[in-house]
Amino acid sequence: MARAVLAGAARVARWADTTLGPGGDGDARIRAATAAGGTSDGASGSTSGGGAEGKGTLSDDAARRAAAELGLTPDQVRADWDVARLAGLVEVHGGTARPGWRLRAWNRDDSAVLRGWVAFFDAWSIAHPGPDGHEPSAVAEVVSAMPQVLSFLQLSAGPVPVPQLLDLLEQRVTELRTERCEISYGPRPEPAPEPAPGPGTGDTPLAPLLDWALHALAAVGALTCGDGQATLTPLGSWAVWVKLEQICVAAQSPAGNIEQGAEDMLRGCGRLRPNAARAEYRAWLAARPVGSAVTELLAAARGEDALLRGLAFEALRVVGAPAEPDVRAVVDETPLRPYALLWLAEHDGHDPEDAHLVLTREEATWLWVDTAAAVADHGEAPLLVRHLESAVQPTVPALLDEVRAVGHPRTVQVLVALAAAHPDPALAKAVRRAAFQVHTGRN
Repeated sequence: MARAVLAGAARVARWADTTLGPGGDGDARIRAATAAGGTSDGASGSTSGGGAEGKGTLSDDAARRAAAELGLTPDQVRADWDVARLAGLVEVHGGTARPGWRLRAWNRDDSAVLRGWVAFFDAWSIAHPGPDGHEPSAVAEVVSAMPQVLSFLQLSAGPVPVPQLLDLLEQRVTELRTERCEISYGPRPEPAPEPAPGPGTGDTPLAPLLDWALHALAAVGALTCGDGQATLTPLGSWAVWVKLEQICVAAQSPAGNIEQGAEDMLRGCGRLRPNAARAEYRAWLAARPVGSAVTELLAAARGEDALLRGLAFEALRVVGAPAEPDVRAVVDETPLRPYALLWLAEHDGHDPEDAHLVLTREEATWLWVDTAAAVADHGEAPLLVRHLESAVQPTVPALLDEVRAVGHPRTVQVLVALAAAHPDPALAKAVRRAAFQVHTGRN
């Protein structure tokens, strides 16, 4: 069912990738220029007059070309393109777009399709904006209240009369307003006589907004509505379970780091055993949009603490395929390159035990120094000594030669710490000499 809902979006995204992408390569960037004069798009509800609001919309020429080749109207092409963006089938960067991992995995991975649909489902109020003539605050309240309405539909396991849903919506909106403490203070004038209230809460009748929300959710495939009642589709029921599961996972944060930023969360996980750390990563990730979580983790990985760099990529392994485009994008950043290459190798199916074979000798040496820096900062001396065994070089002199040449900014500190920790006086002396040579710039 998710494939059926997103079929038009996938078709337009593939057309753009094949026709507009340089050479038709699957990883090519799609030229998705903003219309110079601005466009008004009913499907997306956005009006672009140039600038940020118009970024990522297909140009008029591209929309007409796609319509002719796919047997659609330009408006249908634009609507499908908007769905493709919301579902992550294309990813917009500035004025260009590129195929998302979900598009590349469309034919081989049902979970990619489901993730794309969930992203589209989450954006239902963007795909189908609220009706005109209503206060934005009232529309926002209805959007905030709809998860409870959907949960009620899920528990009902069948059709529910719209008046019953309206009653539930009114109750939830009243709760939201109470939570915000919307209480008037100071002298209150005598109220004027009012007509008997109709359906709705406060100043804005909620019946038309409920009708909008139900039809918008029906348009994304989450429910059906008609004959005065609404019913969750199997896909909608599954989505509600997914959301509830995410809430439960987030509530089970074993170490209590769920509200921390990525850096503090990773520091907290540095003291945990691997299985406990992975549970913490899952809880932390469940409480955040995937895109922003990946951005936070990579920002933490760029810091000076090598331990956080390694832990950040462990957390990205828990993220899995959705992190691939961002991980691939940092391959050219020297400090992150070895970690990113290993992550990508494992993601592509390499055995984790053999993934290191994708690294060049220089990259493996850089990673050895970076890991040694993490051990020196956070571990014990015996661990640093044992770390020697993980080097790709067959002898310590060969290791020292290549460590000096690799140019890692922590080389001196690592060698000094290793010399202090190693029990062999001769080897410790050689390591200290190497540290001195790096420090003074001598060969």
